[in-house]
Amino acid sequence: MFGKLTLILLGSIPLSAAALELRETGRYDLNQPASLDYDPTFCGLWIANEGPEAVLVTLQGDELRRIRSDLFRIKAIAIEGDHLLVGDGFGLLQRVTKDGEPLDAPFGLSGGAADTEGIAVTANGTIVTVEDDPERLSWFDAEGRLTARVDTMTLTPPLSEAQGIAIDPRTGHLLIVDDWEGSNSLYEFTSDGQLLAQANLLEFGTDPEGIAIRPGSNQLFVAFDGGAEIVTFDYTPTLPEGASALPPGADCMMF
Repeated sequence: MFGKLTLILLGSIPLSAAALELRETGRYDLNQPASLDYDPTFCGLWIANEGPEAVLVTLQGDELRRIRSDLFRIKAIAIEGDHLLVGDGFGLLQRVTKDGEPLDAPFGLSGGAADTEGIAVTANGTIVTVEDDPERLSWFDAEGRLTARVDTMTLTPPLSEAQGIAIDPRTGHLLIVDDWEGSNSLYEFTSDGQLLAQANLLEFGTDPEGIAIRPGSNQLFVAFDGGAEIVTFDYTPTLPEGASALPPGADCMMF
């Protein structure tokens, strides 16, 4: 399947300098990958699989370390500064070091957060989450207080089973995967939740659960539960008319 290309731009979006584009560059087996984030310090991926541990692997899937938290499971994971933010999928989060040492006690999200499937953290410390029951995209401050929310079922097309979320630090765009029970697609949003594009992922795999971005190489990682695989892509974001190509972001710090 190497070299497959997906290119899509929603008809309601004005002509762009670049549309959302994915080209598969590789894949490897990995059991039950539920949530991902890219760590430039280790040039690796943090992966949560809904068990009590999260694992750090190289970009080729070789294990580097495992960590635990005070949560009964780790359903979602994100880099927050020089530590990790993990979630149990039921609205509780905890900050831990990359060695798994708790930095504070678990805390809850306000606004009735429930089935939290994915978390990401913006450059200014805002926590962004996706839920699939009810279907919501939400923004919280660092203490977990709700600041904004979008009902993703009101979108066209609707986003009914959001799982993983990543933020491109170069654009602030939100990248969210919708699993097999939804549209089996990747959605791209502006930083404030305006839908830009949707790309169907069925040609690459089924039941996408997690997503991460390596901006220094325009590399995107999508975890598929169907087949238990991580698939890697060359990624081009949607850009406004007249915009130049994005420069690379920060890359692996260990090299």
